[in-house]
Amino acid sequence: MAKAFVFPGQGAQFPGMGKDLCEAVPAAREMFEQANDILGFRITDIMFGGTADELKQTAVTQPAVFIHSVAMARALGRAFAPDMVAGHSLGEFSALVAAGALGFEEGLKLVSIRALAMQKACEATPSTMAAVLALADERVEEICAATPGVVVAANYNCPGQLVISGTVEAVDEACEAMKAAGAKRALRLAVGGAFHSPLMEPARVELAAGIEAAPFAKPVCPVYQNVDARPHTDPAEIRRNLVAQLTSPVRWTQTVLGMAADGATEFTELGPGSVLAGLVSKIVPGVQVASKQNL
Repeated sequence: MAKAFVFPGQGAQFPGMGKDLCEAVPAAREMFEQANDILGFRITDIMFGGTADELKQTAVTQPAVFIHSVAMARALGRAFAPDMVAGHSLGEFSALVAAGALGFEEGLKLVSIRALAMQKACEATPSTMAAVLALADERVEEICAATPGVVVAANYNCPGQLVISGTVEAVDEACEAMKAAGAKRALRLAVGGAFHSPLMEPARVELAAGIEAAPFAKPVCPVYQNVDARPHTDPAEIRRNLVAQLTSPVRWTQTVLGMAADGATEFTELGPGSVLAGLVSKIVPGVQVASKQNL
């Protein structure tokens, strides 16, 4: 009976996130204040009292989800005793810090670099993402490969739910083809650009410099990484996979299946929202699932 902890990505944010945790747990409050100092602005003011639109700002969204997630792991104290961890996209940074592979300050700085680099890449090329429902992964991949321009499978969220990513024109064309092929839905998402696609190459290069300079250590447990959905403990491998993540798909379905195959019977999502808990239930029905954003 192994315990798995999972960490959410961008999109999990909500107004007031982390406020109750900050007020209730001194260790979490200390981490929130440390984050304000590291970032050079009071991100907690936006997290606790800002609007949904303010939270959507690139410089805020990713650090906010990361801070809340890592603070929740710290707030658990000895109850945070993972046999394995994983995070969805941005959440992989939270997982690495929670598991001791990376310090909180270093992790937050990398997340901030990542957010701003991704925003620049989004502004360079008009691009988007779309959710495709009830169409086999293989068929989605085939249609993407046959569509002119840049469009790829980006997020394997759960069986029957895949997100594609690319230029606006290519995504729109692929969506029409997928609906014709029998997809229940193929709908553009309200995102700023083509995350986890080749269009993120400029951001990957920028983030790579920060990752290479950051001190990584062996985590306390295996970290299942997005790029290959496999467990890793070697700092060099972790670093390489983290660099590759921005232009590679998030293999969440495969990650959860792998964790379950390796003995995970309890999955706990730490941080804002409960999206991952819902996905885990769909991927491996019958396992124990929980989500915690406050004690």
